[in-house]
Amino acid sequence: MYAYTLNSNNQEGLNNLQLNEMPVPNPQKDEVLIQVNSIGLNPVDYKLIEKPLSSFEYPHIFGLDAAGTVVSVGENVKGFKVGDRVAGHNNLQKDGTFAEYAIFPDYSLAKILENVTFETAAALLCGAMTAYQAIFRKMNLTGKKNILIHAGAGGVGSIALQLAKLKGLDVITTVSSSKKPFVTAFSPDKIIDYKHENVSEEINKYTNDVGVDLILNTVGGNETYLDVTERLAYNGELVSIVNVPNFSDNNILSEKGLTISALNLGGAHSSTSINQKKDLGKMALELLELASTEKIDANITEVLPFNQLISGLKKLYSRDSLGKIIVKI
Repeated sequence: MYAYTLNSNNQEGLNNLQLNEMPVPNPQKDEVLIQVNSIGLNPVDYKLIEKPLSSFEYPHIFGLDAAGTVVSVGENVKGFKVGDRVAGHNNLQKDGTFAEYAIFPDYSLAKILENVTFETAAALLCGAMTAYQAIFRKMNLTGKKNILIHAGAGGVGSIALQLAKLKGLDVITTVSSSKKPFVTAFSPDKIIDYKHENVSEEINKYTNDVGVDLILNTVGGNETYLDVTERLAYNGELVSIVNVPNFSDNNILSEKGLTISALNLGGAHSSTSINQKKDLGKMALELLELASTEKIDANITEVLPFNQLISGLKKLYSRDSLGKIIVKI
């Protein structure tokens, strides 16, 4: 099979990623081998290529998300059989999905419904599952009326916008002016151009100085600090994907009754909780069901052939993309 790899621990970066011939792997106990049809590209993919983990064995195959057809199952696998159409978010510690064949732990896979394409399934994994986990697993929605979603045009944000609207929340999002038309399609209640408007001031005006009940932060940096100190309402909650601010020397959390939650979707693979591992497959299936009933759009904006995978990653790296880029084998 052909796969995109770095071939030694002396290599790093997209310019060193190569398409090489590799042996087709054999599934071990509790593992499933799929023939990959569609690959979903994510920012974490190029980040791992730019700075590989010290634990990687080489040559290392990158990629986290894929949809395809089961061609072989290992011992003890009961939920899947040869011929099943499946999709899953893989373990970044292992060889990945930028290949014609890929191994998945069985708990991470979901069967693709008949009216859902491979491309759509591949698009509803890492970013979509992160949005889903934030809103349906992390956030306490009881009594909450509104939410701020940073970077609403991104892979996480564009799904989070739709999920938040499904829950009846008043949705505020931040984007640059060029991306406003894209997010308008998801009917947010307020769009803030973060490059030309002061986000905190706009939120306070919109909420009559009350602040927002919920915030999903995908951008990190000083924005997480401002989310807590200037934007959250009393008893509000921040879910942070990139980094969690430290308020150990600040009484604002107790004074305002605030909650800060960290989110690490792929960390479930390394956990000792089988329930959390199985939840990866469950969340993927629930998203596929929402797509099947046309309650959410996977936001696919580009489908590239396998030989243009690196150019797709470069678009993500330069932030020259909207929605989701899919690679088709």
